[in-house]
Amino acid sequence: MEMKKRLTLELRNKKPAEVKELVLDNCRSDDGKIVGLSSDFENLEFLSMININLLSVSNLPKLNKLRKLELSDNRISGGLEVLAERTPNLTHLNLSGNKIKDINTLEPLKKLPNLHSLDLFNCEVTMLINYRESVFALLPQLTYLDGFDVDDQEAPDSDPEADGDGLDDEYEENGDEGEEDDDDEEDELDEEVIDDEEEDDDDLDAEEEEDGVDDEEEEDDEDGEDEEEDEGDEAELPQGEKRKRELEDEGEEDLEDDDDEEDD
Repeated sequence: MEMKKRLTLELRNKKPAEVKELVLDNCRSDDGKIVGLSSDFENLEFLSMININLLSVSNLPKLNKLRKLELSDNRISGGLEVLAERTPNLTHLNLSGNKIKDINTLEPLKKLPNLHSLDLFNCEVTMLINYRESVFALLPQLTYLDGFDVDDQEAPDSDPEADGDGLDDEYEENGDEGEEDDDDEEDELDEEVIDDEEEDDDDLDAEEEEDGVDDEEEEDDEDGEDEEEDEGDEAELPQGEKRKRELEDEGEEDLEDDDDEEDD
């Protein structure tokens, strides 16, 4: 996206004088120069133009209230005197990932009395011997170079999310909640196991009762079947045979009685 179109989108129907922060990262500059930005952004305090293929800051307008300028990942190799002229109250400048090779290229920054933080990560100048000592000597107003002071103490970060404090607090809260959730889940699982065991016991009792009933019914059925078979056998005999069998049974009973008397 071209820089002019990006500016229009970022304004969102606001007037330039109403804008205090402006982010134009990853858009396309015009021949490596700033376009569309004017001194109408008189109240601008933060400007970010990261990775827009910028070769020069010569077209930067007068921005007296600008305090923080992000210009990392461009191709700037010099011309920093423009910053001293047009952004006199600059406190933070990020030139990381540019084409700055010599310490002398930074000399115009001496005219920025409020410049406290300068970043030059991934610039060739950082490979020079005594790089840090030389930059601090050249720019005595600096407090932090590449995030560290002259005693190698790291710069404090005002953003709690950036330094991890906010994330730690959030993690602890989420951790506590996670433990509570785990306890709740374990309780629910225990209840489910108990319910399942009770259901299994009920099912076993019901099956045993059904088996008992079935066994009794089977025995009754077998007895009934035996009686029906006997009755069926008698019913199948002819009338004469049936009478004969009754007489034989009576004769057997009489003989048994006679035997009992003889024994007496």
